[in-house]
Amino acid sequence: MGIENWRDALLDSEATIGEAVASLDRSALQIALVTDGDERLVGTITDGDIRRGLLRGLSLDAPASEITHAEPMVVPPSLDGEIVLQIMSANKIHQLPIVDEARNVLGLHVWDAMQTPTRRPNTMVVMAGGKGTRLRPHTENCPKPLLPIAGKPMLEHIIERARLAGIERFYISVHYLGHMIEEHFGDGSEWGVSIEYIREDAPLGTGGALSLLEERPDAPFVVTNGDVMTDVGYGEMIDYHVLHRATGTMAVRNHEIRNEFGVVHTSGVDITGFEEKPLVRSHVNAGIYVLDPSVLDCLSPGKHCDMPTLFERLRQHNHRTIVYPLHEKWIDVGRPDDLQLARLANPDPRSE
Repeated sequence: MGIENWRDALLDSEATIGEAVASLDRSALQIALVTDGDERLVGTITDGDIRRGLLRGLSLDAPASEITHAEPMVVPPSLDGEIVLQIMSANKIHQLPIVDEARNVLGLHVWDAMQTPTRRPNTMVVMAGGKGTRLRPHTENCPKPLLPIAGKPMLEHIIERARLAGIERFYISVHYLGHMIEEHFGDGSEWGVSIEYIREDAPLGTGGALSLLEERPDAPFVVTNGDVMTDVGYGEMIDYHVLHRATGTMAVRNHEIRNEFGVVHTSGVDITGFEEKPLVRSHVNAGIYVLDPSVLDCLSPGKHCDMPTLFERLRQHNHRTIVYPLHEKWIDVGRPDDLQLARLANPDPRSE
């Protein structure tokens, strides 16, 4: 009834937000079915609920009840599949719990499993021109995006994940040892995609490289660093961008720093309060973006521009720029320790 692995989405009502994140990552169903001890549905938690909770400043240790939707839409087991699809389409929902009259969970309908995968009109631009200086000696004779993780280059993981989301057209920006990347991927036909190359004579920054696009995309496009290993759903991020009518969307990660000292708050010379080793939370740039084609009007061809500068330009021109909080697995492979961490998290199946 519904998908076979629906039990992977069950989550105890006493769980934390961190445990809800782990449940979503484990099941890959983008929903947690919050239940009591008898598997009666208490509510649901989706990707969106978690992202909104993180934006509110909730920690992963907070109770999942803080973000649980207590009155989700549900359907009985007898409902025809076509009607289920109509309900999901009309209400713009991708998951629909199946319950009986006592609200016992019997299954789960998932939109993606009920539909034939669709091709998206969106393009992805991958920034793969950096020298990877901090990763030497690994990058002395190999560009960073070609470093192997789980038996294949990082860049191959990115392309395959985007392909699963329905993205079939790619631009790869190359500079340092770029010929090796071009030789490996060619025109992309081996992966069932189309790949073209942006060749930087000198590093232009992420925004500057976009100014070299020969053809203007006709739909929002994804931009990603070529050294980011993540489980993010590129399709969901595009949908989020469109839903919020943004011009620029930046994926961000929660970052926490514990001050090692007691903090003294003052007003002039007067002490106004104390905090013992406070925890400072902030959002950091995760190196993945969705941009409207109009963004290209803010760039000068061949001129250096990094992404923070580009987003600031958009903001100054009153364009809407938003964040997309990530809870998915994410590793910025910038140092040897990061490379080792990525390899441990994604072991080579050939070595098993």
